[in-house]
Amino acid sequence: MRSTNYYINTAKEAPSDAELISHQLMLRCGMFKRLTSGIYTWMPLGLRILRKIENIVRQEMNAVGALEMLMPTVQPAEIWQESGRWEFYGKELLRMQDRHGREFCLGPTHEEVVTDALGKDLKSYKQLPKCVYQIQTKFRDEVRPRFGVMRTREFIMKDAYSFHSDFDSLLATYNAMYQAYCNIFNRLGLKFRPVAADTGSIGGTGSHEFQVLAESGEDVVVYSDTSEYAANLELAVCLPSRDARPLAQQTMRKVATPTQKTCAEVCALLGLDLKNSVKSLVLLASDGISPVLLLLRGTDTLNEVKAGKLSQLKQPLEFASLSVIQESFNCNPGFIGPVGYTGLVIADCEVALLADFVCGANQDGYHLTGVNFAIDTTEPLVMDIRNVQTGDRSPDGNGTLKLCRGIEVGHVFQLRSKYSTAMNATFLDQQGKAQPLEMGCYGIGITRILGACIEQNHDERGIVFPLNMAPFELIITPANYHKSALVKEQADKLYKYFLAEGIDVLLDDRNERVGSLLADSELLGIPYRIVLGEKSLNQGQVELYHRKSQENKLVELESMAQQLSSTIKNERS
Repeated sequence: MRSTNYYINTAKEAPSDAELISHQLMLRCGMFKRLTSGIYTWMPLGLRILRKIENIVRQEMNAVGALEMLMPTVQPAEIWQESGRWEFYGKELLRMQDRHGREFCLGPTHEEVVTDALGKDLKSYKQLPKCVYQIQTKFRDEVRPRFGVMRTREFIMKDAYSFHSDFDSLLATYNAMYQAYCNIFNRLGLKFRPVAADTGSIGGTGSHEFQVLAESGEDVVVYSDTSEYAANLELAVCLPSRDARPLAQQTMRKVATPTQKTCAEVCALLGLDLKNSVKSLVLLASDGISPVLLLLRGTDTLNEVKAGKLSQLKQPLEFASLSVIQESFNCNPGFIGPVGYTGLVIADCEVALLADFVCGANQDGYHLTGVNFAIDTTEPLVMDIRNVQTGDRSPDGNGTLKLCRGIEVGHVFQLRSKYSTAMNATFLDQQGKAQPLEMGCYGIGITRILGACIEQNHDERGIVFPLNMAPFELIITPANYHKSALVKEQADKLYKYFLAEGIDVLLDDRNERVGSLLADSELLGIPYRIVLGEKSLNQGQVELYHRKSQENKLVELESMAQQLSSTIKNERS
């Protein structure tokens, strides 16, 4: 490709509202343009990179026997109502009507469509298993689109679905997909980690997220410092920090805390350890009326995903109103505690192990110290409801936990029979009995991968693309291409050679200063660059630059082309 025949439109600065470095660099490179909030037009350069990602995804999907298909973006309400997700999915589902008043939605995912399509055909165990996939545009009506491709409304996704006669078959495909995803992200040159995850609105039993490690990530990844254990923060299990509760040493007493409402403020006033304080949260019970008191240490935070699975609480979670709190506890928030409360109390595992702790006195302006379960208040229902912290014991018993940030780029689910049962997608087993199909689904965010890659691979000069994701593998940058016959001759010769070798090469033949050309090549993150100047060519040399290492050296022109071609081909594999 020659630059004069391509569409390169770089900029020195990004718009001020572009927060993440990936968003800034993608706009500066001219990869996409904002049409409206969360919706972008993909320009030739950006689309070129997406197609490279898609090609690798296709190769790995085909390798595990998945068959490509294409499903409609517009989906009828009936199938979503049949699965029970029409209302459950929430406001992210963009609903609309056609001219006849029939309801439709723009597809955020395709579990219903694929179950409707294949569930009617797969009628015998002899036809199973089957796995299909598509690469297609999705739409989710995000309340606040932001961060460029990280949280958009319209995006490109690879979603695959598998159908099975039993769980063992599903598990085999799930494991194959898990490995395929590892292959994809390794080939794309990403640093990533698979983590156990919650199934969320998709449903099912087990799932794993694939997280690209980056400080700008919205997700928190939890991992053991000595084992393979990894999970997202929502799912990470908290092990008790000790085996038993210490014996009580103090007598409960009431202390004045006139303006101190938080655990930190109370402990600072009384000179107490924050870890021995208890904060109280009031949520509504499953009946939607009764209050439930949740207890956490002052150092901990509520894990709403874990709490959202408790049958005792209203789903989705709903915090009690001020009036309910005042009526139930005779005080305002900030002074609430379990002593004297006769309703349901759920304590985190760590709270249940505390002795002589401090908590609210259920009286404005007062707290209690030296509080003990079974002495001053009844024993609570004990559950794991907190987020893990750095230094906690690893759930697999090996090492301690550490936290880092990540960007979710892939997710695999064991759906089991959630959709097949709801939509009556059955097959006849070997005994001739009708059974619901076992299902799995497997998603990859194609557009998000690009943003995650840039978050992980950039410097002060621009993007540093891994070879397999770069818009071009090699750029030839001639100095004075339009003025020097020697430079033009050798640049054209090299360009034709690399094209013949199957190298994805860009000849930057724009009539601009060589400094601007070099700056663009670094901004675009092209892995290898050859600079031709009349002076070096007269000595039989060219300048070879490697973007990642920033190594810049003069090499012999005659031997360089063949060696570089071999290097690039080896790096692809």
